[in-house]
Amino acid sequence: MTDRSGPGRGRLLLAGVLTVALLAGVAGFGYWRGWFADPSVSDAPQARPGDVEVLATGLEAPWGLAFLPDGSALVTERDSTRILALTDGQTREVGRVPDAAPGGEGGLLGIAVSPDHAQDGWIYVYYTTAQDNRIARMQAGGTPEPVFTGIPRASTHNGGRIAFGPDGMLYAGTGDAGDRDSAQDRDSLGGKILRLTPQGQPAPGNPFGDSPVYSYGHRNVQGLAWDSAGTLFAAEFGQNRYDELNRITPGGNYGWPEVEGDSDDERYEAPVATWATGDASPSGIAVVDDEVWMACLRGERLYRLGTDGQNAQALLVEEYGRLRHVAPAPDGSLWVLTNNRDGRGSPGADDDRILRLEP
Repeated sequence: MTDRSGPGRGRLLLAGVLTVALLAGVAGFGYWRGWFADPSVSDAPQARPGDVEVLATGLEAPWGLAFLPDGSALVTERDSTRILALTDGQTREVGRVPDAAPGGEGGLLGIAVSPDHAQDGWIYVYYTTAQDNRIARMQAGGTPEPVFTGIPRASTHNGGRIAFGPDGMLYAGTGDAGDRDSAQDRDSLGGKILRLTPQGQPAPGNPFGDSPVYSYGHRNVQGLAWDSAGTLFAAEFGQNRYDELNRITPGGNYGWPEVEGDSDDERYEAPVATWATGDASPSGIAVVDDEVWMACLRGERLYRLGTDGQNAQALLVEEYGRLRHVAPAPDGSLWVLTNNRDGRGSPGADDDRILRLEP
């Protein structure tokens, strides 16, 4: 389970825990109270953003968002496998990924624009096929050319976010595809952050020699972004207890499935911040002026917090439904994708939408 579609499971889990606590008596309840200890930013105060502008409506489960050098945006739709361009408030289809196989959480997922797009015209996409998750590059209207294949696929936990880092390398967040132990196996591509050249080869300087693995011990990474110092941050779905924001160290082990949230075990990197799963279910993130912005699905909100995990605020709480991604636009604004037509939300007449707000 990844996106945790709504309150149903949480109600059942809470009811079960309370039943056990009542049966166990006061002494037993102390244990369960500790099990539900408040994560670091669950009680973040709500805040109002600047004016929110709706840039586009009627999209079908948009997932990825990237900007071209001319300022126009490219958006992927998970289930239709379409790539849309948004220019001056108008959307048009500029490509499809014909071998993508939507289903569950899989389909056409992340998108990234080559740092040299003005010269090479490449855009990169991460998508699910009948056999695997893979990364391909293509030009507008062209056929995708796979550059990296073999990432485990399943109906859930497919990861999917890709982004070019300040070093010009391509980073990809993968999920464990339901195989928990694969996250600790450095020979598996599941439950990892990968670092690749634009041609899809393991990037020079990776921590494990000629392996594409950059960090491991992840459950399902769907958010990647860098601060002004070039430090990578990643958002990660927890299972039942804690979602995480992590500062990524090359070669770092982030603990899944041995650890969920904070731990005293020095083998595992500690998260910068954690949330109760009902308050977050984080997907895409952005870092602007060294503040992290994090789009949340089940939590139906946009978090804003420092890169140290402090001073968290919750914005847009339950105003626009499930939020899949947030990305900085060339004009300094933030664009946010809603995700109410992904099979787990409650779509309104205008869903799904692209929102624009001032940070």
